[in-house]
Amino acid sequence: MSATRVLALDELTQDEAHRVVVEGVAIAVVLDSAGAVHAIGDTCTHGDISLAEGFVDDGSLECWAHGSKFELTTGKPLTLPAYEPVPVFAVEIIDGDVYIDPSQKLAV
Repeated sequence: MSATRVLALDELTQDEAHRVVVEGVAIAVVLDSAGAVHAIGDTCTHGDISLAEGFVDDGSLECWAHGSKFELTTGKPLTLPAYEPVPVFAVEIIDGDVYIDPSQKLAV
């Protein structure tokens, strides 16, 4: 499979998550304060909650329901109650657009 255009870079707001669905995979896309774009699995591993509805803070995305924080670069949980990581996907920026291939999970 190849990367799919999910949105324009200028549709992202710094330190806010944006939910997209690519080939049936829900993904939270985040533009961090340093200007990097991250794509992590949108479903909290503690409960069936959309992480894109949560809070971006200092390189992590926090689930609004129970407070689990996931590192944007690795998907690893930083706080309980979650203890399983969420997947992280490669992001490409091409001509001002964000592309993600949900079959390309990053190994961390």
